[in-house]
Amino acid sequence: MSNGDIFVGETIGTAILILFGAGVCAAVTLRYSKARASGWVVIAFGWGFGVLAGAYTAAPLSGGHLNPAVTLGIAVDTGQWGTVWVYLLGQLVGAMLGAGLCYLTYFAQFQANVRTTGTTEGTAEEPVPTLGIFATIPEIRNPVANLVTEIIATVGLVLPILAFGLTEGLGESGTQVLIVSLLVVGIGLSLGGPTGYAINPARDLGPRIVHTFLPIPHKGTSDWGYAWVPVAGPLIGGALAGLVYNAAF
Repeated sequence: MSNGDIFVGETIGTAILILFGAGVCAAVTLRYSKARASGWVVIAFGWGFGVLAGAYTAAPLSGGHLNPAVTLGIAVDTGQWGTVWVYLLGQLVGAMLGAGLCYLTYFAQFQANVRTTGTTEGTAEEPVPTLGIFATIPEIRNPVANLVTEIIATVGLVLPILAFGLTEGLGESGTQVLIVSLLVVGIGLSLGGPTGYAINPARDLGPRIVHTFLPIPHKGTSDWGYAWVPVAGPLIGGALAGLVYNAAF
């Protein structure tokens, strides 16, 4: 694979991933969305389908990493670092592009960014916080605990991905990406509660950058004080998964 193929593949694939993932968060969060308040299970499956669509699209060009933690885990295991920077650049650009496409898809809903609440005086309109559509927010803000959660969840992603390569015929049959997509759904359902399961530095950082600059009415903070956790945690987890896989398999 050439550097150009890798960059294009990761950009397109990650953009699709974030379009689906941020899109399902917008669908569940924003007022005047037909899927409003449909819940965590819907979000988990939306992200899983985003992995499915993005990885299958990118696979012929780049292998469909779509995640710096996956790229790092593979590099730690194989010792091949020459194209890592190309993967990471494509993933970040793609994540920002996908966030922008999500904004355009839900433009009317973002412009009507209010919710009606009952008060003793009648009804009042309050803005809906929008950061959670684009990036992760912990339920309990404890940086050490949040970091540990992201590390564990990312090991739970990257180590199985590396091990899937040992399953004869899985890659050739085309079902490997499907299995990874279901794995992401499982991580969301089982491990996503504390932090929102970034498990992907580009998935959090790229959309958070876009959220900072988008002209969303009453959008609220982009919470840059927390932004290091969903970057550092998945990178540490990806590296640990690569080390464990290299030592054990």
